[in-house]
Amino acid sequence: MDRAHIDESSKSSAGKPIRCRAAVARKAGEPLVMEEVIVAPPKFEEVRIRIICTSLCHTDVTYLKLKDPSACFPRILGHEAVGVVESVGEGVTEFHKGDTVIPIFMSECAECRDCKSKKSNLCSKFPFEISPWLHDGTSRFTDLKGQTLYHFMFVSSFVEYTVVHVANVTKLDSPIPPNRACLLSCGVSTGVGAAWRSANVEEGSTVAIFGLGSIGLAVAEGARLCGAAKIIGIDLNPEKFEIAKGFGITDFVNSRGCGDKRVSQIINEMTSGGADYCFECAGKAFLVEEAYACCRKGWGKTIVIGLDKPDSKLTFSSLEVLSQGKTIMGSTFGGLKPKSDIPIIIKRYMDEELELDKFVTHEVSFEDINKAFDLLLEGKSIRCVIWMDK
Repeated sequence: MDRAHIDESSKSSAGKPIRCRAAVARKAGEPLVMEEVIVAPPKFEEVRIRIICTSLCHTDVTYLKLKDPSACFPRILGHEAVGVVESVGEGVTEFHKGDTVIPIFMSECAECRDCKSKKSNLCSKFPFEISPWLHDGTSRFTDLKGQTLYHFMFVSSFVEYTVVHVANVTKLDSPIPPNRACLLSCGVSTGVGAAWRSANVEEGSTVAIFGLGSIGLAVAEGARLCGAAKIIGIDLNPEKFEIAKGFGITDFVNSRGCGDKRVSQIINEMTSGGADYCFECAGKAFLVEEAYACCRKGWGKTIVIGLDKPDSKLTFSSLEVLSQGKTIMGSTFGGLKPKSDIPIIIKRYMDEELELDKFVTHEVSFEDINKAFDLLLEGKSIRCVIWMDK
């Protein structure tokens, strides 16, 4: 059967189910299955989006492998994308058919106390969670047998058409290329925002980054934009160090080559007492503790971006917390408000300040989406862009 697309010469698909292709996660750890699915029309305050391209984030890999809650299958993964509004549901005034948009897992309702405050990006009306549903607790996806397909992070971009609540959609008014815009749905924005918004890195400061994956490299890019004087990258793969120089990293520590010393000891020696800002980007609880240990006393900040197992615990002595005067904080989506801050990041890219291009290492067609997973797992890809019609 022909794939469904918006056809201006025929009657509109608005208000009707659409049959299209999706890459469905059927079982934990197994390759995605390319199949046809049914995408329902958008409901109240929702939009249906035709995906132009999507990119692969390590969180998608994590949840494809996950066997314990909050794992659920069959599911349509994907949460970094750019697309065009195909139709809008009742009550939608902010978006119109034909608008180019970025769906983002982080909500901004613009109404709750948190969204109105400059202190938080954690929307209270539509709180972030790894939910198998949209905000109303239902799905817009079914397979051709009528089985419900679960959503992922309120986006689900590994499908030609998806339905997203307006609180999770940001309009694009800039001519930024799609294969760059999609990066701002999660990874790059999270890292840049963590340095810019969450940490508020100061000019001339010292930064230590634990984990030089795409998030860690984005933190380095953000710290560079903020004017950090020394940016130390810590990773167990020395092959990443040369690449990391292009993202603003000035110094490197191979965590496997520290001998009898802890990484935190090395960093404390390199910085004469600790870095001003330490970022944990690898998702390991013990690295959070290491980051905190090499965070400068008195004013140092440790920012946690990586996600370990949900029940992982952190251990600090009460004396250290009391006497050292350090700060530890979590950073979801880099502390960014999607509708407010993404346009600023896009402008910095268009003004040739933010270097998005170097994050894209591979581009593949939708049919080759499993190749994107292989490239990431093999450590060959920073970000792989997946084109729906390439």
